[in-house]
Amino acid sequence: MRLSAELRAFQARLGHEFEQPELLVEALTHSSMSSPSRSDNQRLEFLGDRVLGLVMAEALLEQDRAAAEGQLAPRFNALVRKETCAEVARGLDLGAVLKLGRSEMLSGGRRKLALLGDAMEAVIAAVYLDGGFTAARAVVLRLWGGRIAAVEADARDAKTSLQEWAQARGLAPPDYVETARSGPDHAPVFTIVARLATGESAEATAGSKRQAEQAAARALLERLGDH
Repeated sequence: MRLSAELRAFQARLGHEFEQPELLVEALTHSSMSSPSRSDNQRLEFLGDRVLGLVMAEALLEQDRAAAEGQLAPRFNALVRKETCAEVARGLDLGAVLKLGRSEMLSGGRRKLALLGDAMEAVIAAVYLDGGFTAARAVVLRLWGGRIAAVEADARDAKTSLQEWAQARGLAPPDYVETARSGPDHAPVFTIVARLATGESAEATAGSKRQAEQAAARALLERLGDH
C-alpha cells in the first residue's frame, strides 16, 4: 500500500516510517467513515491508550525516583488525559489527515478535542503494532518530552489549590460563574470567572468548562501570589 503525499508528510512529522502503512490509515479513519471493507480507529484507540499509559508510567518513575504513588498519579493523569492527547495531535496537524464522514466533517470534526485525542491514541497503537514497544516509546517520548519535564506544574489541580487557600483563611469555597459562551455548537468557547467571597476574581476562556474553570482558578492563584 502506498501512502498519499499528505500522509507521507504526516508520517515525517510523527517521526516513524511505517512498514505497514495500512495501520496508519486505519488509525486516522474515524467511525463515521467505516464500512465493511474499511476499519475505523476505535480498536486501535483502545490499545494506544494502554501503550501511552505504560510509556508515561515508566517515564515518570525514571524522572523522579523518590516520588510516592500519590505524587505520581496526578502527574500521570495530566499526561494521558484526552486534552493532552488532543494538544499533541494539534501540534502534528493530525486533524488535517483525519478521514471523516461528510456529516462529521461539516460539524467541525477535524477540530474536536475528543476526535483528535482518540486519533492520537490510535496512531500510537499503530506505531506499536508496526514497530514494537521501543518504536512507540521513542515516538511518545519525543512528542510528549516537554510536557513530561513540566508535568508537576500541570498536574497541580488549580481548583483544589484555590479551595484549600480559601479554607485556610476561613473563607467559603470559591464560586465559578459562566459569563459568556461563544462559537458554534460543535466547538464552543466558555468564559468563566473564579471569585472568592472577599471579592477577588479572575477570568479565563477555554474550549471546555473544566479547562476554563481550571485556568480561572490558576489565574486567581497567581494574582494572590500563591502559585
